[in-house]
Amino acid sequence: MVKTKETKPKTMYDNVMQQFNSVADRIALNPNIRKILGITNNEIVIHFPVRMDNGNVEVFTGYRVQHNNALGPYKGGLRYHPTVDVEAAKALAIWMTWKTSLAGLPYGGAKGGIQIDPRDYSIGEIERITRRFTYALGDNIGPEHDIPAPDVNTNAQTMAWIADTYMSTKAPSERSKNLHVVTGKPVGTGGLEGRDRATGYGVYLTTKLYLESKGESYKGKTIIVQGFGNVGYWAAKFAVADGAKLIAVQDAHATLYNENGIDVEELHQHSKPRKGSIKGYENAKEIDPSSFFGLACDILIPAALGNQLTEETAGAVKAKLIAEGANGPTTDAGEKILLANGVTIIPDILCNSGGVIGSYFEWLQNRNGELWQLDEVMQKLERKLTEVFKKVEDEVNTNKVDWRTAAYTIAIKRIEMAYTQRGIFP
Repeated sequence: MVKTKETKPKTMYDNVMQQFNSVADRIALNPNIRKILGITNNEIVIHFPVRMDNGNVEVFTGYRVQHNNALGPYKGGLRYHPTVDVEAAKALAIWMTWKTSLAGLPYGGAKGGIQIDPRDYSIGEIERITRRFTYALGDNIGPEHDIPAPDVNTNAQTMAWIADTYMSTKAPSERSKNLHVVTGKPVGTGGLEGRDRATGYGVYLTTKLYLESKGESYKGKTIIVQGFGNVGYWAAKFAVADGAKLIAVQDAHATLYNENGIDVEELHQHSKPRKGSIKGYENAKEIDPSSFFGLACDILIPAALGNQLTEETAGAVKAKLIAEGANGPTTDAGEKILLANGVTIIPDILCNSGGVIGSYFEWLQNRNGELWQLDEVMQKLERKLTEVFKKVEDEVNTNKVDWRTAAYTIAIKRIEMAYTQRGIFP
């Protein structure tokens, strides 16, 4: 018997580099620019102490990876999760570079966070951890240099603490100039009306635009959503309001199914006091988590973590359309299976780009001392998302490629053009 060599499971970083190299080959990317885009500019690892409620001191590890800033300041979220490390942050930072480029924004890509499970800490402890991390980052972030935003397990309150801490390190006369050091803040402290729903709205709208391009609509479509945080909730809320039926939801604690439909707002109200957990919801039955991807439905929205649709799980998918609400939910091997099975994937760098577009609007609002109303924000968001969708759709139709390849092609070519026109110092 021949013993086969065990292969190490691919990480998100392996996945993003596979995607990049595949498109770089296809478009014959300038080899010098390929070298630059194939690496990150900075990888920051910070260990910092924080006093806990019981008086003891714990040491935490925080990360910030800055991939590329050829198009503008670094931009990307901060997540609080046990899986946060340099490799994950590198992958997510690279995806942010492609996402901001595709959206036509004047940003580069960054990502980071702290390796913790926030459920293990009190609100007071989370605040101290956040403020100490911000102080430790120092000038590695800044309103014209690197602008963090919310991500997994962080929110508007987290951003308010970061902004306040960062601004407190500046001279009094300079503090108000630094309000846009983060986006995704509460509306009362410089945040943007509608930023909370921007990512989920983008998932909803890009899916709607895709359906319309096929002469279809949400009416009568069944959807299943993995992850019921900010993105999953808003995507489902908009889709159901437009005629879709939510039949299943999965999070880290439970998998719910109801063929007659799950009430989005009712489930949201159930999960809020339970730290976001959907477990225990009475108007749907709990099913085996491993059966989730194989449920019969029209649209699957993965809106949780990366590497969910893998070689092992992709074959079970019954949906004919996948709208990637999460970053990197589909591995390269999983994607090959899905495409071979006739599944269309609206890629993360297009599908969930509503968040970073909303962040750009907030950044501009703070920078210019303006205040935009919700209806104005949603109109701007719809217009920008539609414009980007049409560009990708044209690339798909013109070159007969899948949607991810089309999106990557547009994103990478824009950065290549910036380097070609500007040259490389010295």
